[in-house]
Amino acid sequence: MPVKSLNSAVLRWPSREEVEAALRDWLARHPIPGLLALGYFGSYARGDYGVGSDLDLLVLVDASPFPPWQRALSLPLEELPVPAEALVYTLAEWQALPERSPRFAETLRREVRWLLHHPALFP
Repeated sequence: MPVKSLNSAVLRWPSREEVEAALRDWLARHPIPGLLALGYFGSYARGDYGVGSDLDLLVLVDASPFPPWQRALSLPLEELPVPAEALVYTLAEWQALPERSPRFAETLRREVRWLLHHPALFP
């Protein structure tokens, strides 16, 4: 959460390193069934985050019985130190992404900072 100094009205938003450490701790406390990879993209990944920035998570699972819009609902994202959103893709959806949404796939290829992944998934 943002921190306000006792002597200042300026808010200090958590750094990328603080958020990444909190994300690693969060992942250790909340195992995700079928998890293949987890990373983040957006302002925290690019390094241009500031007060009010959220954390955009990318979660890759082997399969899911749920539709895409339901998959992140079971993740306790409120425990992270900044507001967070998660995109949860199955392996098949991830592999089809460059064809279905080439611009977004390219953005993810450039920006994602992987905390957990298998190198064979990302040639």
